[in-house]
Parts: sequence; C-alpha cells; structure tokens
Amino acid sequence: MKILTTNLPGVIVFEPKVFGDKRGFFLETFREDILQDAGINARFVQDNHSRSTKGVLRGLHYQMIHTQGKLVRVATGAVFDVAVDIRHASPTFGQWYGTQLDEDNMRMMYVPPGYAHGFVVLSDITDFIYKCTDYYHPQSEQGIAWNDPDIGIKWPTSDVALSEKDKKNILLKEQSSANLPAYQEFKILTEK
Repeated sequence: MKILTTNLPGVIVFEPKVFGDKRGFFLETFREDILQDAGINARFVQDNHSRSTKGVLRGLHYQMIHTQGKLVRVATGAVFDVAVDIRHASPTFGQWYGTQLDEDNMRMMYVPPGYAHGFVVLSDITDFIYKCTDYYHPQSEQGIAWNDPDIGIKWPTSDVALSEKDKKNILLKEQSSANLPAYQEFKILTEK
C-alpha cells in the first residue's frame, strides 16, 4: 500500500495494491501495521456505511467530546472527500485538503481527530464506508458550513443536497474556541 502525505499534518491518503483479473479483484482495505507505519496508532471501534445519491453533500462534521479519527473509502461510486483543520491555534487552522475517492482508484483517506470532515457525491449512487476511532456521540456533534468562504473549499459542484441539520451549520469564525478541538501536533511523514 502506498502512503501519500498531504498539505495537512495527520491527513494521509492510502493507495492500496489491487489485484484483479477477468473474475474481479482483491485488495486489503485495512492493515493496522501499515497505518502504524504512517504514524497512525488509532484503535478503531465502529464501522459506518452510508449510501447517497449524486449531489448529496454530507458535512462538514466533527465531534467535541468523543473526537473521531476516520479511515474513509468508497465501495461503489465516487465522492470528493474533504478534511478541514479546525484545531484551535493550529498553524494550519482553517486549511483544507480534498481528493476524489472512487471505486476505480480505491484510495482511502485518514482524517484525524481535530478535523472536520465532509464529502459530496459525484456519481449516481455511492456507498461510502468508514472506520471510526470513537463511537458516534450525537450530543457532541458539531458542524461547519460546507461553503464557508474563509475556508474556501473548491467543491467540484455547487448544486448540492444538504440535510436539514447540515443547512444549520455555521461558519468557522462563528464557532467559539470552546467548541473547537485543541491543537495537537502530528508527526510529519514522508511518502512511502
């Protein structure tokens, strides 16, 4: 598995080796030792699977009390997946990284605790699967507006469908520092 660094500390993209022939394909979607090689010493406690249609945008979400790291991937379809550093006092505060995850490139991305996460669906139907380092805790869930101009995410579409909850997400500058994760330094990696 190839490990790719990004402009944000702790956000890592993985390109798995895919073995395929006319019968189909095989790949490893999780290997603890490879994540540890990338500096991720997380314990995953919950797997989630969502199905969405084209234009659905989920995010930007994070949890305060039970902060979650997420290892995300697409089983079918395609998304533009985004991580935003919202760690109060971080040198990269408010910066984002985005990449396409799809059934063809089979990439995975690790979004560490302290980052907001979201994605927009690019295909007719997408199955999005992710592992979490802590349990879902609805009372501590927070959200940042997907189109926050100060963050400036370059989404591949502006014609999006949002949940009623995500329509109420606020700008990052409107969020009090008490409702933002504290800055924690991540080990800087080089690509492998």
